[in-house]
Amino acid sequence: MYATADMLLTSPQAQAAEQAQETAVEVVLVRAVLDGDRESFARLYALYAPLVHGILLARVPRAEVDDLVQDIFLHAFKKLHTLRDAAAFGPWIGMIARNRAVDFHRRAKETVELDDEVRGSNTQDSKAAEILELIRNLPEAYRETLVLRLVEGMTGPEIAVRTGLTAASVRVNLHRGMKLLREKLGFMEGL
Repeated sequence: MYATADMLLTSPQAQAAEQAQETAVEVVLVRAVLDGDRESFARLYALYAPLVHGILLARVPRAEVDDLVQDIFLHAFKKLHTLRDAAAFGPWIGMIARNRAVDFHRRAKETVELDDEVRGSNTQDSKAAEILELIRNLPEAYRETLVLRLVEGMTGPEIAVRTGLTAASVRVNLHRGMKLLREKLGFMEGL
């Protein structure tokens, strides 16, 4: 029996090779930034901005996400010298994003939610906002992986590499999170 290209791409060995390659790139880029190469930080930004964006989107209002992404990368640039393991840049910046989201909610002032009539938004944006709100109400373990997959378009192996989770944990989180989301969407349809 011959293996297909799809089987080879999703095999544990292929995932491990992909993770090792991305980790090697990450290490080289972090070291280059520490040596004064700012363009390498731009490459780290390009690699990890979707991760940070997804983490924030799962936790804070959509209108705040872009500014927070910029703040987080600025903070990371200034504090990069404190990173102990250059191969752990992804989990490190992910934790900074999670902490910044917690800080955001601590500092947030009370706001009044506008309904769709006042807001004047179209139906598609409104539906997307409802689904995002449903995802935000899921348990934390599922919400982040769902946003990274459904909004940021990352694959399971990419999520694992960038967050530091195991591929198995990502698969479980995606499966269980999708199941809960489908249940909540089914419940909404019944209203």
